[in-house]
Order: sequence, then structure tokens, then C-alpha cells
Amino acid sequence: MKQFSSKRSIQILAHLLEQYGIHNIVISPGSRNAPLAIHFSELESFNCYSIVDERSAGFVGLGMAKSEKKPVAITCTSGSASANYYPAITEAFYQNIPLLILTADRPTDFVDIFDGQTIRQKEIFAQHSYGDFQLLEDGKEGADETNFDLIKKAVELCFEKKGPVHINIPLEEPLYELITEIPKFPPIEKTIRKPHYELPSNLAAEWNTAKRIMILVGTRDYSEELEMQLSQLVKNHSVVILCEANSNLKNEKFFSHIDRYIYNFKEEDFKTYAPELLITIGQNVVSKKIKQFLRKAKPKSHWHIDEVWHPDTFFSLTEKIEATAENFFAKLLNFAKLEPQPYYNLWDILRDKKDLRHQEYCLLSNFSDFKFFESLSYKLPENINLHFSNSSAIRYAQLFDFNKNKVYCNRGTSGIDGSTSTAMGFAMRSPNQTVLVTGDLSFFYDINGLWNNYIPPYTRIIIFNNGGGDIFKIIPGPSSTNALDEFILTKHHKSAELLAKHFGFGYTKVDDEETLLRVLENFFKPDEKAKILEVDTSKVENADVLKGYFEFLKNS
Repeated sequence: MKQFSSKRSIQILAHLLEQYGIHNIVISPGSRNAPLAIHFSELESFNCYSIVDERSAGFVGLGMAKSEKKPVAITCTSGSASANYYPAITEAFYQNIPLLILTADRPTDFVDIFDGQTIRQKEIFAQHSYGDFQLLEDGKEGADETNFDLIKKAVELCFEKKGPVHINIPLEEPLYELITEIPKFPPIEKTIRKPHYELPSNLAAEWNTAKRIMILVGTRDYSEELEMQLSQLVKNHSVVILCEANSNLKNEKFFSHIDRYIYNFKEEDFKTYAPELLITIGQNVVSKKIKQFLRKAKPKSHWHIDEVWHPDTFFSLTEKIEATAENFFAKLLNFAKLEPQPYYNLWDILRDKKDLRHQEYCLLSNFSDFKFFESLSYKLPENINLHFSNSSAIRYAQLFDFNKNKVYCNRGTSGIDGSTSTAMGFAMRSPNQTVLVTGDLSFFYDINGLWNNYIPPYTRIIIFNNGGGDIFKIIPGPSSTNALDEFILTKHHKSAELLAKHFGFGYTKVDDEETLLRVLENFFKPDEKAKILEVDTSKVENADVLKGYFEFLKNS
């Protein structure tokens, strides 16, 4: 016999989530949120996942939401548990990933009286959420009607903004009072707003008069429609389109390796290659070099296209276009003149020179982080979900071709804290193979990302272990300090072997190119359990190899 929570607020919550099609619930254990765990786990329309560590759970939920492109609910007990969600919430906020955060709380009268597991949870995420709501305790007057309206508003806001929304739920004891039948609730009328966009005539006119148009695509999900639209724009060499590995766009006329092309630009190059009209799409851009270039280039006009965010990243924003990129370009293509421009040829000549030097350096380079990423770009199977951790991993990825796969990276806040958990959450809701490529510090930092029972056996993790945060040898500054090895780089001699055994993963270690290539031939094939490959490059001066690469490009 099924047993449900007697809490009316939880019954209403479950009813509304079901009505809006939010079926995935990530539950971290606790007593105060026990009514939610009890209720949701008994309902067949919900997929419930038990993730112990709330910090990891937040990122697991984020990964699920990225995988399915719809809201996922995460729920925890009261007190510091809710605060542990914060890293994932900031990431979801800046990536526009829809998370519905359900924090159980003590009754409102218990806050700040030194009651156990009680903190100021109301609006705790206000700086990084699109809405913060607090339900009434069941015993309060008008609680059912008020809570119904608050939850409905919160859920619709989560859909509209495609971002995190918080519902704090004060719950009075008893928490374990159960019923066997759920009362019926009235049907709902969905009022989610659908955005509409019309292209202003002045934008079409500005496009048609501009001779040097650049489109820069940052972090975004794959879109076949957008890829076709941008391919049409670049077909006659009308525009220059710059994109990155996690822009998820593929066309031989797109410029997909920004750092390769603009490294070591001088003052005269900023003028030579500067756009007149800059159009940006998507979220955060990985390349620091393109940010420096465009800030110095000072384009006459800058349009940013996004339903929610309109950041002035390059200090030149002139037009905030509140639309999806697909809707905007569908309108623009009706009016745009697509004539060949010398501006494209200018960039194309630059690309040919740099691509040739890139190929020459790859032939000269030996086993290293650089060589590992080159080898991986050839050996990965097609049509997988490819996740990169932050810092060195995503930067190396920009230098090679990974566009036969869908690429993901947590570039909202660019932290290393939840890369593994995000990838595992994604894997748990995807029928396709998920591969995580991660640095050693990012992997060890997020060990609890492996602490769950839902990781599919076809999941693969590749750790390139260079013995520390090698990114700090690459960027200027840290190497000049005495604190580098212990406090910045954080040198170590740890291995993932025992962790792999502990969490039930297969494990292989390689420390030379020949073995790496041989292992990669079979690593992605089906197996009875998920697998970890550790690529040990700790004996190599990887920073010198990468610096040598950019010096080699400079001399083209």
C-alpha cells in the first residue's frame, strides 16, 4: 500500500509539478524534507534520485536539466544543506539552466532562536535566482490557496526565465504523518508567456550597410536551425563567424579556433581585423584573447541576442535584442543582403597561415597534455555528450576539433567545483554515451559526483593528471611568486586508481603516447561498468609545451 505525506503544501506542490511536466526530483537525505521524499517517491510520475551531498546534488540536477532541456527539482533538508546548493545555483543562473530549488525549513517562528539546523533560508539565493517564494505552513489561514498560487507562479517563472527559482517550504511537525489517498486538486490553466519578436527596420538597414560584420558565438546548446541560418549567412563570405568548442556549431567557413588566430595581435592588428558591426550570441566566451581584442577594437555597433541576458562584455553594447538567436536570424534573413566582403577574405588568409603552423607543431610535439588533446580529438567516437571541466581542459579543447560531438562545460561561473557532478547528472538522463574530460584537481575536488547509484555503464571519464593546477603555470603572474607550488598550483602525487575501485569504475592508467593511442581504441566500447582512464603527464613540463605552441604560431 502506498503512503503519502499528509502535508497539504507538499500535495499541492507534487500536483503542480506533475501538471507542468517536471518529473525529475533530486533528493538529498534529511528529516525536515522527509515529507517531500516520502511523497514524491511514492508517485509513479516522478523519477527520484538520492544524492547525499547537496553541493554535488545541485550540479547533478543542473546536468539533468541540461540533458533534457527542461526544469529539474532539487530538494534538501533545512540549515546549511540549503547553502550547499549555492555553487550550482550560481552556475545555473549564469547559464540559464532551469532548476526548481525546494528547500525544507523549520517553521518561521523558529528562525534565529538557536533551534537546530535553522538558518535564514528565506530568499537565501536572491542574488542568483529569478524568483524567491516562501510557502505558508499548512495551519495558516488561506494556506492552500496562497501556496497553490505561489507554486504556480514559481514554476512558470522557471520555464520562462530558463533559470533557477527558489521555493522555501516551512514545515511543522509531525513530519511523518501519512495518508493512503491523495485529495483531488482542480486543473490548472497554464499562463507561461511565449516571447514574440519583430525585427526593427533600422537593424536591417544597419546590417545591409555594414561592410565588416562579425558574429561571435559563445557557450550554447546545439541548434540545427541556427547552424543552418549562420551557414547561409557565411555561404557567400558575407560575414566572419567566430565560435568555440562549446558553441556547438559546425561549418568549414566558421572560424572555430579563436585563440589560434588572434594570439599575439598587435595594436595595428586590432584595427586591421576589427569589426564594424559585432553580433554576439550565447553565454560566456572562453577565450580571454577575444575579449581583449574586441575591447580594444571598439566596434561601432554591438548587438547581443538573448532572451534574458544582455551583458556589455566588450564595452560597446548598442542593441539589446530580446529574442532567441533562431527567431532573430529567421527575421533577418528575409531582409539581409548577403554580398561577398573583403573582410571575410582578410580573416581567411590569417586562418590558413595559423592552421598550417598548428599542423606543423602537432607533428613536432611529444607526449603531453597538448598531445593528449590532439589524440583525443581523433579517437573520440561521434555523437557523444562531451563534457569538459574548467581551467586547462576547456582551453585545450579550443585548439582542436571536437565538433563531431555536442560539447558542454560549466562556463556560467567557470568554476571547477561541479564538473563531474554535472556530467554524471547529464549521463543519468541521456540515452547517448557521456564522456567527461577533466583535469586532476577538478576531478579530486568533486569526488562526490561519483557517489550515486544511477551512473550508466557506458559513461566514461578521462582524467589528464599533470600533478596540480597546471593552468597557473600557463597564465601570467603565478609563476613569479613563492606560493606557486603549495598554495596556487597545489602540487600533488594523487592517483584516481583507488577512487575508481571504491566507486565501482573500471580503471586504466597510461603515461606514454603509444599506450594512450592503444587504450583509446577500445576505451569507449560497451562494457558492464563505467570506466576511468587516467592519463599521467606529471613528468612533462606541459606549460612549456603550450607556451611553445603559441610562440610557434607567432612566427608564421
